[in-house]
Amino acid sequence: MRARVSVRLKPAILDPQGKTVLHALQQLGYNEVNSVRIGKLIELELNSSDADSAKTQVEELSRKLLTNPLMETFDIELVDDEGD
Repeated sequence: MRARVSVRLKPAILDPQGKTVLHALQQLGYNEVNSVRIGKLIELELNSSDADSAKTQVEELSRKLLTNPLMETFDIELVDDEGD
């Protein structure tokens, strides 16, 4: 089983990388883009066939290591290797 953890900055946190990308897009003429927020995607391979325990484990490691809970939020998607 695989897990995908999508990490994003909380709305109240400034995103200087997103602002830089927005500025570059507008310089290239993409003026219809009003806002850019940058996040990250983390993919994990798990030795588990039980979705509930896998999700619990990924939530725990996301809080402890993969994210900064003061600044970031995360969503988890579990993907069964057989049903890609």
